Amino acid sequence: MKLKEIIQNIKVENITGNPETVITGIQFDSRKIESGNLFVATRGTASDGHTFIPAAIEKGAAAIICEDIPETTDNSITYIQVKDSADALGHAASAWYGFPSSKLILTGITGTNGKTTTATLLYKLFRTLGYGAGLLSTVQNFINDDAIEATHTTPDALALNELLAKMVESGCKYAFMEVSSHAVKQRRIAGLKFVGAVFTNITRDHIDYHLTFDNYLKAKKRFFDELDSNAFTLTNIDDRNGLVMLQNTKAARHTYSCRGIADFKTRILEDGFDGMMLDMNGKEVHVSFIGNFNAYNLTAVFGTAVLLGQDELEVLRIISTLKSVSGRFETIQAPAGFTAIVDYAHTPDALENVISTINEILQGKGKLITVVGCGGNRDKGKRPMMAREAVNGSWKAILTSDNPRNEEPMDIINDMIAGLDTEQKAKSLTIVDRREAIKTACAIAQKGDVVLVAGKGHEDYQIIKGVKYHFDDKEEVRKAVFL
Repeated sequence: MKLKEIIQNIKVENITGNPETVITGIQFDSRKIESGNLFVATRGTASDGHTFIPAAIEKGAAAIICEDIPETTDNSITYIQVKDSADALGHAASAWYGFPSSKLILTGITGTNGKTTTATLLYKLFRTLGYGAGLLSTVQNFINDDAIEATHTTPDALALNELLAKMVESGCKYAFMEVSSHAVKQRRIAGLKFVGAVFTNITRDHIDYHLTFDNYLKAKKRFFDELDSNAFTLTNIDDRNGLVMLQNTKAARHTYSCRGIADFKTRILEDGFDGMMLDMNGKEVHVSFIGNFNAYNLTAVFGTAVLLGQDELEVLRIISTLKSVSGRFETIQAPAGFTAIVDYAHTPDALENVISTINEILQGKGKLITVVGCGGNRDKGKRPMMAREAVNGSWKAILTSDNPRNEEPMDIINDMIAGLDTEQKAKSLTIVDRREAIKTACAIAQKGDVVLVAGKGHEDYQIIKGVKYHFDDKEEVRKAVFL
């Protein structure tokens, strides 16, 4: 492909060299450069791609996209100067793969909690309706029924457009995608055409990256700000920032709620560990999901499907058949008569939602034992908050290791304990080894109790001192309950 075709939608500030140059591939990692490639020098959190321009040229790069033209240039190389090279990478990747997002009906789902469940259920619903559909999610990516391992909530721009192009090749009509705040901030979604955008909720998360909640909020909002007038939005108006997301959008605005008046409204009629009876826009439907937060997720699914032109009654029929997403409020019934629940809740708000849901169902007829930890090398500010949520809502909270990464597990737990007063500390146990913590919780649970293992959900690993070890909460719970 000619360079001028790749950069056709990029805001170019300056070109030095020949835009007719034929390009053999695009890379933003200089180590992967091959002869004739275009190298995009992006500024990352750990390194600056501009420092690798000489290495890229040495390996055979034919053209460079950068924010700053090097002081010494090579006459055989074409340099394209842009204001934001990460944004340029998104547009270049989209052009290279033939603008795949414009050939799909692409809907993005963003928010702190509920992205994975909402995106995955939409994908399952549209597959059940008989459509070719793709999914880009934290847990797994799908192209129709072919599963592809997910490494990030939202892949880098090149990987993302390659996956979308494969969806087009495989006959997908619809695609559903989690849109993380990192992806918006790092411009991984630049150049994509979204038909719809869904906002679930926003609470404290990723402060280690965004530094402030306001920056985190603005990253989410930018996704909606950049939609065109042909797109639709669907926002949770029960979240206090739900309407903030729509302040500057050109897209059509729609709302959903479980508490007030909205375009798509749900009420919980009955709730139990075997599912819920819901009233969705005046029609009753039984679902195999549990809890208020899942009522919101299902309402987002319902609203999105209808806004995408599907029949309301058929959508509700399929919703009644859907099953929970891996590691999201996944229940395991123990022979001893208690219920174990594995959930991905890894923010204070998500943990509070899960705990309050369990307690509403228990109605004081059983005890809740919560196993929880916090990740290392991440937002330390939420550690004491997580401990308080766990202790305040549980009969007993067992504080343990999560993914300590390069931190000492006990240092992380001590940060959690620092948020507890004397009375709260008396309701908690500290067991550093997560396997032992799960075993202990299951050993002390009695008939009618609930053991909640929170924080990792679908993850099947622990990262300790930079090494990735196999560890699956669901496996460990099953071992503990079927001893």
